[in-house]
Amino acid sequence: MRVLVVTNITPDAAVPGRGNFVRDQVEALRRERVEVELLTFPTGKRALARSVGQVRRHLRRGRFDLVHAHYGLAGWSAALAGASPLVVTFHGTDVRHGAVGALSRRLVGRVDLVAGASRALFADEGGRPGLPADPPGAVAVLPTGADLERFTPAPRAIARERLGLRGDGRYLLFPAAPDRTVKRHDLAAEVARRADAELLTLGAARPESVPDWVNAASAVLVTSDNEGFGLAVLEALACDVPVLSTPVGAAPLLLRGVHGCLVAGFDPERWSALARAHVDAKDPRVAGRARAAWFSVDLMARRVVQAYEGVLAGAGPDGGS
Repeated sequence: MRVLVVTNITPDAAVPGRGNFVRDQVEALRRERVEVELLTFPTGKRALARSVGQVRRHLRRGRFDLVHAHYGLAGWSAALAGASPLVVTFHGTDVRHGAVGALSRRLVGRVDLVAGASRALFADEGGRPGLPADPPGAVAVLPTGADLERFTPAPRAIARERLGLRGDGRYLLFPAAPDRTVKRHDLAAEVARRADAELLTLGAARPESVPDWVNAASAVLVTSDNEGFGLAVLEALACDVPVLSTPVGAAPLLLRGVHGCLVAGFDPERWSALARAHVDAKDPRVAGRARAAWFSVDLMARRVVQAYEGVLAGAGPDGGS
């Protein structure tokens, strides 16, 4: 099977880890013996305008069984270039964004398989609309998953030493760039202040260092208004690090019943009390890795292959869970 993967979720100097989950899935698909060619282009209107021609040239040069676009705007590039059959995975911002979201929802009728990174994307969340619950074509839930070989429990002291952090520091992690308003850094900062902790943030962190940032923290705070999936929750669980999350994306499923974690609407007193308990502990850990294994990158790649096979057979997948 030959697949062209198209995405504009690409890294740059400011955000070197942007879209790393797409590249992880591509590598996992290759391990499943799928021949994948990856076409990426930057964000921005000019790059988007040029991308249709880029996709069209790739389609002319190669004989692909299908095209898989990640993110709604990349899906439009592939659709306008004549890609068929076309699978589009929507990841969250492309659906919930005030302007881009409307374009993504219009794209649904032109796609052979509409895939959401989680079921949450097919419903309203945080006051933002989701994908149509009953689109005309086939539907699937296709998370990209987490690389469990990269995200694994590691001694907190070693992780902090590698990052140049104090061994006795009181650290909580906000797993996003502070300027991403939908992630609500202001709420995480309030929890850290009340818990007498320092709030670490990601954004400019190199992808290879992210597991150390997770393991260095006493807990991870996901305070988002909405999420497509919430990969940060999955990566923290893979490291057995506690997570406090609003009920967004896949967090309710991932955190349900995991002792030491919290999935609830934001309440500064409740959140800061649990965060302080984790920060006060010598090295708090939770039994999260077994739950994270439900969504390993390799398991999710097999699910994607099954979805591809359904599209090529003309039947479509059953949608999964």
